[in-house]
Amino acid sequence: MSNTLYYGDNLDVLRHEVKSESADLIYLDPPFNSGQDYNVIYKDKTGKSSETQRMAFEDTWEWGDKAEAAYEETVRGGGKAGLALEALFRILGTNDLMAYLCMMAPRLVELQRVLKPTGSIYLHCDPTASHYLKVLMDAIFGGENFRNEVIWKRTSAHNDPTRYGANIDILLFYAKSGKYTWNKVYLPHEPAYVEWFRNRDSDGRRWADDNLTAKGLSGGGYKYRYKGVTSLWRCPVGTMKRLDAEGRLHFTRAGGIRLKRYLDENKGAPLQAVWDDIPPINSQAQERLGYPTQKPAALLERILTVSSNEGDTVLDPFCGCGTTVAVAQKMKRRWIGIDITYLALAVIENRLRTQLKLRRGAEKPWTVGGVPREPEALLRLAHENAYGFQDCIMYYLKGRPLKDEERKRGGDEGIDGELVFFEGKGMKTSNRRVIVSVKSGEHANPAWVRDLRGVLDREQSRGAVIGCLVTATPPTEGMKAEAAKAGYYKSPTWGNAGPYPRIQIVSAGELLDALRHGHHPVKYPAHADVTWPEAMREPEDVGEQLEVGL
Repeated sequence: MSNTLYYGDNLDVLRHEVKSESADLIYLDPPFNSGQDYNVIYKDKTGKSSETQRMAFEDTWEWGDKAEAAYEETVRGGGKAGLALEALFRILGTNDLMAYLCMMAPRLVELQRVLKPTGSIYLHCDPTASHYLKVLMDAIFGGENFRNEVIWKRTSAHNDPTRYGANIDILLFYAKSGKYTWNKVYLPHEPAYVEWFRNRDSDGRRWADDNLTAKGLSGGGYKYRYKGVTSLWRCPVGTMKRLDAEGRLHFTRAGGIRLKRYLDENKGAPLQAVWDDIPPINSQAQERLGYPTQKPAALLERILTVSSNEGDTVLDPFCGCGTTVAVAQKMKRRWIGIDITYLALAVIENRLRTQLKLRRGAEKPWTVGGVPREPEALLRLAHENAYGFQDCIMYYLKGRPLKDEERKRGGDEGIDGELVFFEGKGMKTSNRRVIVSVKSGEHANPAWVRDLRGVLDREQSRGAVIGCLVTATPPTEGMKAEAAKAGYYKSPTWGNAGPYPRIQIVSAGELLDALRHGHHPVKYPAHADVTWPEAMREPEDVGEQLEVGL
C-alpha cells in the first residue's frame, strides 16, 4: 500500500477506500470544543434545522439532522455499539456532546474493521468526553482490549479560577486482540537518581554500591566466609567469586563487601501512563504551523515507537496539519491520512515537501485521493458546496484561502483567496498580491468581472496587482471583453516576463487542463520568489508548476 492522503468525510473514505485489517496503528485526535462551558455543551437543542458541521480549525459539533441520522443508523446496526449509544442518549439527550458521540460511533466501528488483529489504536481526547468515549471504545473494541488511559500533561499550568487547572489530555489506548505490537520504552533517569551513582571507576564508569547481605530478608540466604568477611549473603559463593572476578565487588574501609551497580547498565525508568516530559508547541517552536490543534511531533514519535515498527501502516482519520503522517514518513512507516478540508491537504503536502526536501517537479512518495479530477466532478462540488469549491480552487492554485472566521463575518469583500509574490531586492523588497474571486454559480455574467475590477482597484494600495476570477462554468464573451478593459500589469523587477492581464478569467475546466500539462493557470511573475503563508510554505518557489497528483 502506498502512502495516501485523502480529502473527504473520513467515514466515507474509511468505508469505500480503506481495506479491512490494513492498518497496524491508528491515532486519531477528533475535534471537540473542549473550551466550551459544560452548561453550553449539555444544553438541550431539539430543533432540527442545524447540522453537525466542522470547518477548518474549528471544533464544532451540533445536534441536528446529521447527528440524528448517525444515531439511528448505529442503533439499527445493533451490536454493542448500538446498545452503548442508545444508553448514552438516554443519559445525555439531544445536545452537542451527544452529537459528537453519534458522529464518533460509526467512525470507531469502521476503525475497528480496518485495524489489523495485531494492531493498536490511540484515541486522543480530553476529560470533557473521555469517559463517554471509553464506553464506546469498550463496546466496539472490547473492554478486555483496553490497555491504558494515558495522561498527557499538555501545558505546565492553566489558570482556571473556579476549578483545578485543566492542563491534561487523555489518550485511550486499545489493542484489537491480546497479541499486539509493544516496544518497551525507557525514559532517562531523574537527576536525583543519577546523582546517587557518585562513584567512578578509573575508566569513568559511574557506580553506586548496594547491599550484598541477606540479613533481615525472608527466605534466608547463604552463610559463608569470603576474603575474611563472614556473613549471611544474598548469593552463593560461586556467584560471589564471579562478581569478584568481574570487578563488581566494593571492599569498604570498614571491612564490608558491597555490590557495584553501574549507571550505564540501567536502561532507565520504564515509560509510565503519565507523560509529563513532552511539552506543547509554543509560539517559538520551529515545527509550529499555526494550526490551533497541532500536536507536538514528539508525542506521535513516542506512540509510533511503542506501537509500530518500520514498514507498518499508520492511519490518522483526522490528520489536520499532518503531524502523524509527517512523523510516520520520518520513521519509515507507511501511512494513510484523511481530512475534510483542502487547506489541510495543502498544509500537509507542503510540510512533507519541506521535510523530504523535494525539489519542484520531483516525484512525491504519496498519492492524493478524493479531490475532483474531472470538470464534471468539480462542477458538482460547486453546486453542492460553495465553500468547498472555493477551498478546492485555492488548493489547486496553492494560494491562501479566506479564513473561515472571515467568511462567517461576511468580511470577504469580494476576495476568496490570494497568491503572493515578491518584487524588488534587499531592503526594497515588497510583496505583491494576486487576489482571487471564486464563483460557483451557473449564470456567469460581466458583472462578476466588473466587481473584481473594483476590488482590484480598491486593493491596489495594499499591493494587489492582478485579479483572477475562477468560474465553475466557461466565461461569456461579454466577460472576456470586460476583462480586457482592465489592461495589463508589467513587473518592474521581472522584466523578462509579462505583461500580464490585470483581470484574468479561468474556468474550472481550464484550471484542471492547465494543471494536467504542468502549468499554473494564473499568469503572474512565475519566476518571482513566491512565498506562501507560514503554514503553507514550500522549500522554494512554486509559481510555475503545481503538483497535485492529477
